[in-house]
Amino acid sequence: MNFLVTGGAGFIGSHVCERLLRDGHSVWAFDDLNDFYDPQFKRANIRDIQSLALPFEFFHGDLCDVDAVNEIFSSVKFDQIIHLAARAGVRPSLEQPALYARVNVEGTVNLFEAARKNGVKKITVASSSSVYGVNAKMPFTESDAIISAVSPYAASKLACEALGHTYHHVYKMDVAMLRFFTVYGPRQRPDLAIHKFTKLIDAGKPIPVFGDGSTARDHTYVTDILDGVMACTNKEFGFDIFNLGESQTVKLSELISLIENALGKKAIIDRQPLQLGDVPITFADISKAQAKLGYNPQVKVAKGIPLFVDWFRQNRQ
Repeated sequence: MNFLVTGGAGFIGSHVCERLLRDGHSVWAFDDLNDFYDPQFKRANIRDIQSLALPFEFFHGDLCDVDAVNEIFSSVKFDQIIHLAARAGVRPSLEQPALYARVNVEGTVNLFEAARKNGVKKITVASSSSVYGVNAKMPFTESDAIISAVSPYAASKLACEALGHTYHHVYKMDVAMLRFFTVYGPRQRPDLAIHKFTKLIDAGKPIPVFGDGSTARDHTYVTDILDGVMACTNKEFGFDIFNLGESQTVKLSELISLIENALGKKAIIDRQPLQLGDVPITFADISKAQAKLGYNPQVKVAKGIPLFVDWFRQNRQ
């Protein structure tokens, strides 16, 4: 099949492109290579994919540019779309809420419209665990009332979920929304905690720790995320939402210890106050994904952190 992967040069997107190619599909990656973090990381991802010498094309474009979106749809007949492109990050969204709304919401509308006009019926979309906000019920389930988003990023992802339902209801598209829980692994964005902490501890520099270390996240290794994404491409749902996580929470203090042990170095802690937009915990109930997708995460964080550190050591930048 012909797949369009938006955000295909990014962390998760580049892995999705590789998995699709290895499964025998043809892939077009659409990415604007923005400077949210150093674009050299994304260019390196593209080079890695191109080195596979499989049917892959990279298209440099912005989803907010309707002409660019129409151009790629006019040149290729796509069977499916995997929509991963977005302005990411909770804290940066507090500084630029209008940018997050434009890219994440308007860009998603442009993509859905191009798909509708060109007869693409199946789209898998990246949402986020951030939509749960400050949720008192543990673990988080897809049926929870979503009324407590605490950042513009989370709000933009909620809007995308609503758009997905609308395009299913009105235009009969098959749309799966995937709520990712704190993804990490090779190629992880350098601004995210595991990559940032590993780099700073390795260099003997202080790491910024917000709060007392008791905040907890459901860290999910990228290969497990890939399994969930691929399962969505092989089934039809009409419209549905799935949590993709490990269903295991790890406190920030414990995470730092795992990184220290993998590196064989101690962290220098720069204690800072909790940040606006942060939530105390994320915790995925994955029973729905297990039942409908056959999702079965394999890499617990105690195994995943040493795997990431091994990758980091081989790819220091």
